[in-house]
Amino acid sequence: MLKKLKWLLLALLIVGLIGLIGCTKEEPGEEPAAEETMDTMDVTKAVAEMQPTEGHEASGTVTFTQTDSGMQVVAHFEGVPEGEHGFHIHEFGDCSAPDGTSAGGHFNPTDMPHGAPDDEERHIGDLGNVTADADGVVDVEFVDENLTFEGENSILGKGVILHTDSDDYTTQPTGNAGGRISCGVIEAADEGYSNSQ
Repeated sequence: MLKKLKWLLLALLIVGLIGLIGCTKEEPGEEPAAEETMDTMDVTKAVAEMQPTEGHEASGTVTFTQTDSGMQVVAHFEGVPEGEHGFHIHEFGDCSAPDGTSAGGHFNPTDMPHGAPDDEERHIGDLGNVTADADGVVDVEFVDENLTFEGENSILGKGVILHTDSDDYTTQPTGNAGGRISCGVIEAADEGYSNSQ
């Protein structure tokens, strides 16, 4: 009886070991781990849905599309006071503060001084000024070679801010662009998204 029990235990141990080895083997065609999928995911378009900060009416959409010549930026706002307004990418994708200050300062991973969009030395987030017409509408489109969806300089998850005043391109570190009238977070666009503007 004892001998049979020993053989039974030995057989169970062998079957258990075989099962354990089989579980650790990756079968061909298995889906990669979730983080591998995220690392290799190619984002080509992202959108920031802009909401007014407290006491303001400026809202709209900013679309970022990766092209061969750089990042195409298409912005449409309504409810903006007539004139020029600083337009920047900020370091945090957080619009929870009523005045938009939770988005932090300008996105500046390369530790450069503030400047104009065409300056050799500028914050990655320095997008210059946009102009609102007499009806409070902003429509602008341009290509920026410094923006990317990849690596440490990626703008994904960052904030977009429209300011009360124009950016003078020289005052450090903000361009003296004043308060924040609209805030949005840059998020990867769903497939099939299109900006009607």
